[in-house]
Amino acid sequence: PQKMAELLEPRDESREGAWGAPALPGSCLADNRLNLDVYPDGCCRFLQLLQGRQGEVLQVEFLRLSTHDRLLGTALGILPRLKHLKSLVLKGGHARDEFGSCQRGSLNSLPPDIGNLSCLTHLDLSFNSLSTLPSCILHLPSLRVLLVSHNSLVALPEDLGSLSKLAFFSAMKNQLKELPRSIGELAMLQDLDLSENALEFLPEEVGNLHNCTELDLSGNRLSSVPGSLANLKSLRRLHLHSNLLVTVPASLASLPNLSRLDLQNNCLRAVPPEIQTSPFVRLRGNPLGEREPSPQAGESSARELQRLFLASGEDSFTVTSEGCRVFLACGIHFYFPPGAAADPLRICFRTLPPDPQWVKLRHHDVLLSRVLELQPHGVKFQQEVQIWMPYASPQTLHQCEVVVRTFSGQSWSDLRTRVEQKRKSKKHMAHCSVLHFSWFLVVSRLVQNECKVPTEGTLLFSSVDPNIKVTFPPGVTEETRSVKLQVLPVSAEEVEEITADAGCRASPLLCLSQDSLVDFLRPVRIQLPLPPGVTGLNLDRSRLHLLHGDLEGQTWDDITSQVVLEFTHLYAVFEVTHFSWYWLWYTTKTYIGGLAKKVYERLRMYQVNFIALQRKKDPEQVLLQCVPKHKVDPVLKKLQDRYRGPEPSDMVEMFEGEQFFAAFERGISIDMDRPDCVDGRLSFIFYSHLKNMKEIYVTSPVDRKGQAVKGQVSFYRGAVPESVPEDASRRRRGPDSLWLATLPIKLPRLKPRWSENSSPLNGFSFPPLNLGNAETGYLTQGNLLSIARRVGADWQTIGLNLGLTYQQIERIGYNNREDLDKQILDMLFSWAQQNSEDPDCVSKLITAMKESGRQDIADEVETIIELGRQKYRESIRRVGLEQESSTEDSAIAMV
Repeated sequence: PQKMAELLEPRDESREGAWGAPALPGSCLADNRLNLDVYPDGCCRFLQLLQGRQGEVLQVEFLRLSTHDRLLGTALGILPRLKHLKSLVLKGGHARDEFGSCQRGSLNSLPPDIGNLSCLTHLDLSFNSLSTLPSCILHLPSLRVLLVSHNSLVALPEDLGSLSKLAFFSAMKNQLKELPRSIGELAMLQDLDLSENALEFLPEEVGNLHNCTELDLSGNRLSSVPGSLANLKSLRRLHLHSNLLVTVPASLASLPNLSRLDLQNNCLRAVPPEIQTSPFVRLRGNPLGEREPSPQAGESSARELQRLFLASGEDSFTVTSEGCRVFLACGIHFYFPPGAAADPLRICFRTLPPDPQWVKLRHHDVLLSRVLELQPHGVKFQQEVQIWMPYASPQTLHQCEVVVRTFSGQSWSDLRTRVEQKRKSKKHMAHCSVLHFSWFLVVSRLVQNECKVPTEGTLLFSSVDPNIKVTFPPGVTEETRSVKLQVLPVSAEEVEEITADAGCRASPLLCLSQDSLVDFLRPVRIQLPLPPGVTGLNLDRSRLHLLHGDLEGQTWDDITSQVVLEFTHLYAVFEVTHFSWYWLWYTTKTYIGGLAKKVYERLRMYQVNFIALQRKKDPEQVLLQCVPKHKVDPVLKKLQDRYRGPEPSDMVEMFEGEQFFAAFERGISIDMDRPDCVDGRLSFIFYSHLKNMKEIYVTSPVDRKGQAVKGQVSFYRGAVPESVPEDASRRRRGPDSLWLATLPIKLPRLKPRWSENSSPLNGFSFPPLNLGNAETGYLTQGNLLSIARRVGADWQTIGLNLGLTYQQIERIGYNNREDLDKQILDMLFSWAQQNSEDPDCVSKLITAMKESGRQDIADEVETIIELGRQKYRESIRRVGLEQESSTEDSAIAMV
């Protein structure tokens, strides 16, 4: 914004003092400016002003309108009459959809007469529905700034070069596939942003932009760039990251003013030495490595490093001084550079379900992955080890950032994280570098801006809302301290929905923190935007309240009378000496603190539905899931081919990390020996971006020969996270404050699979079987019998995925016709006998169950194997064959 302001004509300082004060009482017209995009009915106000004060409106030089307005078309027809107009903003993006993304405005064309605005120097048409650039724009003789980002442009006009005075052009986030050659005729162009389009090549004429200082071509499909870019002698920053570049011209390194060349996340395999050794080049995310030093004689290069691919049943690997790349079956992978480990080192790993008693999430954090544990804990590497962790896409979150969080044994801290997306699989990956191992997970948090405050003072802006800024004057501190700023945007629709009051408005929520316990020596000046729909022109100061919250955000105090509030047309400014949460409210309510607390709690809650579905082939297989309300329909659509059941429950509210239980009632029971069974109830932890799903096997203790069993599953609250406000934790749902919802389950009449007096092995003579080994865990004959009880009609699919032939499956079915139990046993034990010597047979069984859609059996086998591993490790420790550090003892005890 500062650069764009410099490109515009200087303001008339003699008239600037009147900005923010109405020309006439009750008017929206401030001097020669009309900022009407802050009003939901801005176009209506524009037309009313034109009717009542036409002479003044026709003299307006700066005009802003929202393109979400229903009267936009009428207002557009008036614009060519504003002959003195210098700056015109017709933007969308003010409204958001149900996923929090900015909605584009309805603008798809402009009146031809717009081209007659000879004074227009600044035109912003961002966040609209333009598929072509209106031809009238090319006739604007004075245009210096043109922004058409976040539209649907597929091409730019051939005569774009006619905009001879254009100095700033942004067309980011469109669908451009190519550029016109006339772009090289924009002789005055200083800043060109074409990022996040679909460009596959650049014309040589781009090299004629001799005044260009910044060129952003990131996020396209470029496989090469023309050598003519070396002609851009004024270029300071060149952004080429996230393309398909295989190589780049060596001449780019000779650009005299270049201070940044970003080539990250491309397909570069060979980079000229002149570029690779330049200090201003960024090369991370390319196959050639992460700017690693050239290997010495006898050493392996990054491309020749050993690659280890681990199957789902493996839980360890060995790293040598030569380094390696490791790929786990769950999608996590590592890069150990040569020399990271001086001696061969065995690394053990596992992924854990997050426990809210251990994984402490901060306010507005969202968990995006399981917990990764790497042992030995605290091991020190001589070079940084790089970790890539897949995570659930936070597409329903806006104004947040993804970070990897690590646990030191005492507290969690955030690591410097880079987000990547695999081109083929579209998986989202979080990448970080560490010098020691512990526990890691991926979270989404509010965007954090930070700076160092020296004794001479500084200025801190929010990248979420640039209208929010904090000014630190000289002498504010004796020693340099670190300051962090976070912003939570709050829409007027959310406030109105929660408070049921159309008159309530709230600014973005601002959180300020610092690394010092000492207050500032001088007041710190804070600028907050006024709540939506409120301006300095229509402000009723008796309704405006500045609220201060403690660091937990559980109490809100009105401090309006304790500070000096200053107002401009769009902002409120005040001064403080200590940091916390600050929130600006506009309302007539007298209990404003309680109202803000209610809204704050609701902003942290998720509205969810519970689902209980039964397999169509085997109703005793029940799938339970807790789903955020916006995901219910796609989840049901995905499951409807294999499952059926009642409609989802009524909507309830839950917090991120809250525990809940599922209990089967009225003649239905489950295996009480399950590790996740607590007092007869299944334990769940709700995390909005994880699956919150379990498929379990249910039975009925009563004889079902005569009739079906009509039971139910009920959901109950568990332990509420510690940071939840007390009144929110008491919120009731029915007569019992712990009860959430109940769904019906029906088990049809079935012939009992195996009676207590009959042996499932009747007619079979198999020797005792132990699949696997002591170190990785055994599956015994008893385990196989337990598994066989749950297989049901899926036995043929499972057999095929285990590797049995069609002929074997048909023979088993024919030999045991009319007896499903014997078919299952014959299939399972035949496979077990054939594979008893295979060390990977257990992992193959788990994979076959997953591929057959039987995640419930796969989970049971993995649980059995994990218990076997634990018993083996404990026995080794008891006989003194393995030493265990006190650090590991305490860490495992904590987990």
